[in-house]
Amino acid sequence: MTRRLRLLGLMVRPRAAITMWTFLVIGLARHAGPTISVDLVWATVALAASYAVATSVNDLADVKIDRTNGLRDASRPLATGSASATDLRWTAATAGFVAVAAAVPLGAPGLAVIGLCLAVDVAYSAAPARLSRRWTLAPIALTVAYVALPYALGIVVAHATWGRADAPLVAGLCIMFFARIILKDVRDRLGDAAHGKPTMLLRLGKNATYAVSIAAATMGIATIVWAIRPPAPIVAAIAVDGVAIVWMLTRLRVTTDRTAELVTIGTAARAGNALLIAVVAWLLLSAQGAPPAQASLLVAILTAVAAVGFLDLALRPGRARVAYKA
Repeated sequence: MTRRLRLLGLMVRPRAAITMWTFLVIGLARHAGPTISVDLVWATVALAASYAVATSVNDLADVKIDRTNGLRDASRPLATGSASATDLRWTAATAGFVAVAAAVPLGAPGLAVIGLCLAVDVAYSAAPARLSRRWTLAPIALTVAYVALPYALGIVVAHATWGRADAPLVAGLCIMFFARIILKDVRDRLGDAAHGKPTMLLRLGKNATYAVSIAAATMGIATIVWAIRPPAPIVAAIAVDGVAIVWMLTRLRVTTDRTAELVTIGTAARAGNALLIAVVAWLLLSAQGAPPAQASLLVAILTAVAAVGFLDLALRPGRARVAYKA
C-alpha cells in the first residue's frame, strides 16, 4: 500500500499540476482579491488528484509510445516497468475518488467543475473518445483541461459567478497556452510517428506548427493585456515576457537538434510562467487597492528576477538539463 501511495503522489507530476494551479489562482484573483479561504486547499487537492487521473489513464494508453520516445524516467513508471497496468488503474480510481471527495466541500459548482475535469481526463486518452488521437481536438481538450476548467474552479473558490470580464481573460490565457501545448508533440514525435498517432506537427509539418505557435502566443498575450488593462509599466513587463517567448519560438524554427529543441521550448515556457506571475500579481494587488506605482514596482522586480533565469538558459542553453530523457 505504501508503494502505491508513493505512486499516487508521483502521478500528480508537480510541475504540470502547478501550471494548472496557476490558472486556478488567476480565476480566484480576478474575483476574490485578498479573500482566501480553506476552499482553496480543497480545490488544490481536487485539481491535483484529477490530474493524477489524467496522467494514469494517459500512461496506460500511450505506454508503447512512451517507450519508443525514451520516456523512461521515474515519472513514467509504466514505461520503465516500475509499476504495472494494475497499479495505474488503482491510481486512477483512487485519485478520482480523492478528487470528488475534495470537491464536496466546494458544493455543487465545485463538483460540477471537477466532474468536467475527470470527464476530459478520461476522454482524452481512453476509448471510445480517445481525443489524443484526434489531432485537431487534442490541443483544444488539453487547453480546456489545463486552463479553462482550473480558472472556473478559481471562480468557485471565490464564491463568485462567471462575469463578462472573464471571457476575454480566459480566451487570452487559452490562446497563449494553446501556443505552448502544440509544442508538446516535438518531444513525442518519434513515437507518435512510429505508432500512427496523428498530431499537428506530423500533419502540418514543423514550419507550419511553429508559425501557428508564434501567432497564437502573440494573439494570446495581446488579449490578456486587453482583458486586464494594467498600467503602462506592467504592460511593458508583460511585453518583455512576450518578446522573450517569441524570441525562443523563432529560434525553435531554425533548431534541428532534438535536445536543443526541448531546451528552447522549456526556455520559452519559463518566460510564459513569468508572464503568468505578472498577471497574478497585478490582479491581486489591484483587487487590494494597491496604488498602480507600487504594483508596477513589484511586477518590475518579479520580471527582472525571472529575466535572470531566462537569459541564463537562453544564452547558455548547453547548461540546461532536459527532463524525460532515457
